[in-house]
Amino acid sequence: MWERTLQDLIRGLRANKKDEATFINKAVDEIREEIKNKDMELKAGAIMKLTYLDMLGYDMSWASFHVVEVMSSSKFHLKCVGYLAASQSFSKDTDVLMLTTNLLKKDLSGTSLDISVTLNGLCQFITPDLARDLHPEIIAMLNHSRPVIRKRAVVALYKIIVSYPDVVSVALPPERLRSRHAIYSGFYKLTDRRLGVVSATMNVLCELVRQSPTDYLILAPQLFHLLTTSSNNWLLIKVIKLFGALTPHEPRLVHKLQKPIKDLITTTPAISLLYECVHTCIVGGMLQPHSGDTLARTCVTKLATFLQDPDQNLKYIALLALVKIVPSHPHLVREYQKVILSSIDDQDMSIRMRALDLVSAMVDEDNLQSITQQLLSHLARPDSIAAVPTAVHSLSQRAHLPHGVQTSSVLAGTCAYRLTLAQRILSICSRDTYANVTDFEWYLSVLVDLAYVASVDVGLQIRDQLVDIVGRVKAARRYAVKLMVKLLNDDTFLLNSSDEGSCAEVLWAAAWICGEYCGELAEPQKLLPVLLQPAVSKLHPETAAVYVHAATKVFAFWAVETAKRWDNDDLPKVKRQVDYVVERLQEFATDPNIEVQERAANSLGLFAFINADLSQFRPRPAESYAFAGDSDGFKSGITEPEFPKSLYLIRPLVSAYPLNPVASAAQANVPMPEGLDLDKWIVPPPKDVLPTRVTEEERGRKPKKKKGKQKEANGKIKGKPTNDLLQEDALTPAPETEEETAERERKRLERIERLKDDPYYLFDKKEIEKPTASTSLDVDLIPIVHLDDLMPIAPAPVQPEIILREDSPSSPHQKRQFVVDREGEMPTFVKPLTFPTSQTAFPNPNEFRQSMSSTPVSVSSFPVYDAGDDEIPRSRSLDPIKVTRSKKKGTTGKKRTSKPEVVAS
Repeated sequence: MWERTLQDLIRGLRANKKDEATFINKAVDEIREEIKNKDMELKAGAIMKLTYLDMLGYDMSWASFHVVEVMSSSKFHLKCVGYLAASQSFSKDTDVLMLTTNLLKKDLSGTSLDISVTLNGLCQFITPDLARDLHPEIIAMLNHSRPVIRKRAVVALYKIIVSYPDVVSVALPPERLRSRHAIYSGFYKLTDRRLGVVSATMNVLCELVRQSPTDYLILAPQLFHLLTTSSNNWLLIKVIKLFGALTPHEPRLVHKLQKPIKDLITTTPAISLLYECVHTCIVGGMLQPHSGDTLARTCVTKLATFLQDPDQNLKYIALLALVKIVPSHPHLVREYQKVILSSIDDQDMSIRMRALDLVSAMVDEDNLQSITQQLLSHLARPDSIAAVPTAVHSLSQRAHLPHGVQTSSVLAGTCAYRLTLAQRILSICSRDTYANVTDFEWYLSVLVDLAYVASVDVGLQIRDQLVDIVGRVKAARRYAVKLMVKLLNDDTFLLNSSDEGSCAEVLWAAAWICGEYCGELAEPQKLLPVLLQPAVSKLHPETAAVYVHAATKVFAFWAVETAKRWDNDDLPKVKRQVDYVVERLQEFATDPNIEVQERAANSLGLFAFINADLSQFRPRPAESYAFAGDSDGFKSGITEPEFPKSLYLIRPLVSAYPLNPVASAAQANVPMPEGLDLDKWIVPPPKDVLPTRVTEEERGRKPKKKKGKQKEANGKIKGKPTNDLLQEDALTPAPETEEETAERERKRLERIERLKDDPYYLFDKKEIEKPTASTSLDVDLIPIVHLDDLMPIAPAPVQPEIILREDSPSSPHQKRQFVVDREGEMPTFVKPLTFPTSQTAFPNPNEFRQSMSSTPVSVSSFPVYDAGDDEIPRSRSLDPIKVTRSKKKGTTGKKRTSKPEVVAS
């Protein structure tokens, strides 16, 4: 056996690690016997062992009464054991706490040692009842002669106030309630001659002010006295914290505190006190524009020095503080833009994220392009796909590297960071409906660059902004068509559309823009092979459907332009073009996706009319042509035009109405028409699927017996026509025979087989999945095709160069001006639910530019795209547009409301 000491219990636990539970059970049984002993020393030893086991997770609530016995011991060392066990195991639900009230009062009136240990334990297991009964003794301890008791009494008073808030109005006599200053002076020892008591009081006040700051504004004179007279940094930090919580509720303190806080910022060598002063200036409203820039400039200057400090903690807190200063004083923060941007290259990811927040907040019209190019260059770096090291690893590397030297891991970035960086570029440029963008041609180039170098899933956001810009900014549509044509001709996104983070959604925007604004193209028909190439079927079905629809729009525009300048030699060219489009659309009409299939089928139906009209069209003789002054191909005095009328068939369908802005919630605001029944059949199903009429016999009820005899007269029975009776009998079919059931099942299977690919018919999915006789596969019925006589595969045709329409010459030094239509809302971005888990190799953006232009462009500088040849004179010139930021009509003096967004068709 082992002796009854705590040391032996610990040794036994270490010696019985393999069978610890058995050893502890045996030890607890022995403790139960020891704790019943009348020897207080043995009982205290058992309580000590239970306290140790309680720290290991074993319950000791069964020994609560014995703990109270040890607390009541007259020996100090045993009393300490009892209070230690009580502070660790007692809670507000402990039953024996009601027995400790007199014991605690007795100990609070004892020696200094008894008072100290009692106050320490009381703070741990205080209850509302104990607080109500013991607060007179605690308040009396605030004036104790020993400072160690006063410190503990102040902390215990905080526990009393939390548990029993009415202590202020109950404890003090009525004559002292007349002055709240007297109450707080009696409660809080702010003027105590011992610094430890004052520090304890400040700690308590910092906790209480968080709950109700206005109740403690009366202490402002005493706190201000401590601020201007104390030299203890830790005490000054607490005072500054308190003023930071009080100044929002007392504006007069702002002017009063500016001078002493400014003196502390400029003179104190303590970094912690300096930061606390700056933080108080920010949260206390001392840096408002009306108060001048002197204090704000001092704070920003000090924080800028933190950014250049090698201590990572100082960098982090400086960035946090600058983020809060930049809304009120952005011009001061922009003076240190270069230093802030350098923090984005830091090894610590937390510092990089805070620097990114600060950079995003300080963007304006002047620095938008430089900041965007800087952020975009981080995504374009080839080493930015490596894994980011931890903060500890980064700090250890920096400690062993010479000053200014950085490894390649400094520029590393995870997928999550790259996603945040790409989304931040999009958000800062599109903020307030592109309020800071002055050159939309530059921003269109940035969006295309971002699609190539992002390597994360931001394609939907880029797509939405491309469509939104061309809808709002008319002057940028011509340049947008240039970029989109090059995107369509480039196979980078087309071949890598299935890769994660490929941003292939930009092809959706490229096809839509080229289809909607194909009037900017000189020869739009050359875009048809690009839009209808076989590789389009590999794209997302939504994008492939837009390709098909855009091809129809392009052909419609080209057909109308051809009709306007019709010549008899154009007929074979039009027929070849129609045959090519029909051939390509027939392949898309068999696409497994219903959206692509339906759009192709609709276009094929329109081209069937065009084909029929072209086959019957006969060119007019040359002498029957009208004068050259006639336009649009319609001759004076001739009812029939000289060109096929079907060339005007498609164009009105896609351009009859302007693309006006539509609110995102417009459909929800449209009231449902009266009489609309969404549950009613539009086209009733065949009778074999209609529910049969259930007779009364089938319901288990007896048929009603008719009273009296029915007499027939003139073909009527009791006033009912005979044919009505026959119709009623027809609704109640007779039981089916086996042959009729088999025949009905055969018709049902034939109907399902006929309608399973019909996009306009909806039926139960389970009904489709039933095995049918027509869907059973017989291997012997598969025809054998010999491939010997097939035509060799022709090489892929070379895509013709697509150029824009002629434009009026403009000076190369003349800056384009843009007007943004702000009548619509920004499109709703689709954010990824989860970050990508893997990274994909991305093509070199230089190769993309070399394939699109004869002049290669450097990726790091990200200049505006070179659209090809020089500007060609254009038949119709755009009038110079003046940049205006005018208010909406009817909104003078009113708050701007949300506006509709442009919906892409």
